[in-house]
Amino acid sequence: MLERISDLPDSVVGFRASGEVTGDDYRNVLIPAVEAALEGDKQLRLLYLIEDDVSGFSAGAAWQDTKVGLGHYSRWDKVAVVTNREWLRHSVDIFGYLIPGEIKAFTVADEAEARRWING
Repeated sequence: MLERISDLPDSVVGFRASGEVTGDDYRNVLIPAVEAALEGDKQLRLLYLIEDDVSGFSAGAAWQDTKVGLGHYSRWDKVAVVTNREWLRHSVDIFGYLIPGEIKAFTVADEAEARRWING
């Protein structure tokens, strides 16, 4: 499931992932919010919190994630990924260069630092 994070500045869009994340979560929650945030010539700042109870991302979610990322390839300014899953943080560190703009991974304990970084 994806939920919007509401206590962020207008320049940042944020989501909290928990349980099973599906393609419908992307279509109904993430994509409309990203599209709205990108109106005009804006760059996108994204805070993505992945809770410890995430049981997986469906194939549909993975496909939607790819479409969103590639569909707005040049519009990413900053992406902060917050998770306790070490393999995800390492993946961000290894593959982050594929995304224009800056991407950085944080632990859940460092969420406040991630919020400061994404706003900076």
